[in-house]
Amino acid sequence: MKPVLALVMTVFFASIAAAQADLPETVAPRIPEGEEPDLQQFLWKNRLVIVFANNPNDPQFTEQLRLLADRPEALEERDVVVLTDTDPAGQSELRRQFRPRGFMLILLGKDGTIYLRKPVPWNVRELTRSIDKIPLRQQEITREKSQEE
Repeated sequence: MKPVLALVMTVFFASIAAAQADLPETVAPRIPEGEEPDLQQFLWKNRLVIVFANNPNDPQFTEQLRLLADRPEALEERDVVVLTDTDPAGQSELRRQFRPRGFMLILLGKDGTIYLRKPVPWNVRELTRSIDKIPLRQQEITREKSQEE
């Protein structure tokens, strides 16, 4: 019942907070409406998954958020933060920087490098496989293994 309520809220309230309702705060921080996230605050701390759409009712956008909500623990384990932008008229800094056309999924590494741009939704398994191939993530995995021993 909870996912249905989140979907209804997304359809009726075109806000970022409603669209990210199923994701935990650690994966999708609540950003007050009207404020823009400063990407510098995430540099070297988090990987970013940025989801763009021209409308919060875009089927690809709602599907992407549903896919991300299915396995938030895998995203959290990889220090992923999800940001969304569904207001092309607002001309946010994110839109100026990444220039999305319609729906777009972007994966930024901890160093700010764009590792992935996709015009279609991706599930968490595909995302985590891409993340795990990033050299910095490989170092993190090696470090975690050595600490376990």
